Amino acid sequence: MVAADIQDFSKGRTKARAYFCYLFSKNIPDRLPSLSPEMIMPRLLKIKADLENCDAVYLLDYKGIQVSPTYKKAEHRDEDIGKIRADRAYYYRAVREHRCTITDPYPSLLSSELTVTASTPIYDEKGEIKYVACIDMPFDEVLKIAHLNTLDTFFNNFFKISYGIFAVALIAIAILLFFKGIQSFFVNEITVNNFEIKNVFEATILLTLSLAMFDLTKTIIEEEITGQNQEHNISGAHKTMVKFLGSIIIALSIEALMLVFKFAITDPEKLLYALYIMGGVSVMIVSLAVYLKSTQEKSQK
Repeated sequence: MVAADIQDFSKGRTKARAYFCYLFSKNIPDRLPSLSPEMIMPRLLKIKADLENCDAVYLLDYKGIQVSPTYKKAEHRDEDIGKIRADRAYYYRAVREHRCTITDPYPSLLSSELTVTASTPIYDEKGEIKYVACIDMPFDEVLKIAHLNTLDTFFNNFFKISYGIFAVALIAIAILLFFKGIQSFFVNEITVNNFEIKNVFEATILLTLSLAMFDLTKTIIEEEITGQNQEHNISGAHKTMVKFLGSIIIALSIEALMLVFKFAITDPEKLLYALYIMGGVSVMIVSLAVYLKSTQEKSQK
């Protein structure tokens, strides 16, 4: 295994999860009365037979306690009934997210090779989780399932190159804004003895925009080009947009503050315009908070 394999898994993770979700939904009984391991295990073993290189299948109850043997290759099985798996990611993620899920690759205790576990919650007729079905698959086999076709690869490379070009352009603009902000200190001769609020705020706006632009570019590079932090960051796939909106909010806030000082000194009657900008910033902040909360709740379902 190399780092490229992990990147390929990350890119094709959605496709692999969809494949296992299809297998579970097609074979495993769900939302039926009197669910029991005797009803579920034959279906789970059928999935194992269809997956030629499957490492193992087993069943957990709603508390994370194993209620079936671990059925391995060549009809071998381990009598693991009663073992507690509640601390395993394949259990608590399936229960917490209420959906089929797959784990990150981890060393298997059965084969000592990297393994990925697919799991899905099974509900009774009341809609309560009764069991969690689990399938262990070798990492190499999951890579084959998640393999990107030629068209996927083309568009991935195309978008990476496009994001790279935009990132370079944004960095250039951030650098220009930075030097322009620094230059304004010398052009306007901002010193302790020559300290004008207007000149200071203009320089601050340029430097803040430069920092926000640089931070936005950093996020684009991390998420869209290098593929870092795509799974577990605070805002998921929407982090780039959140950074962009954050940059706008910061810029407008500074502009509103500058106008408050300017109009307070020169034309107090125009303070109302600064208030309008502050009201717009407040609406953007509230809207962004609602958006983040809704996307977070959606990702946890």
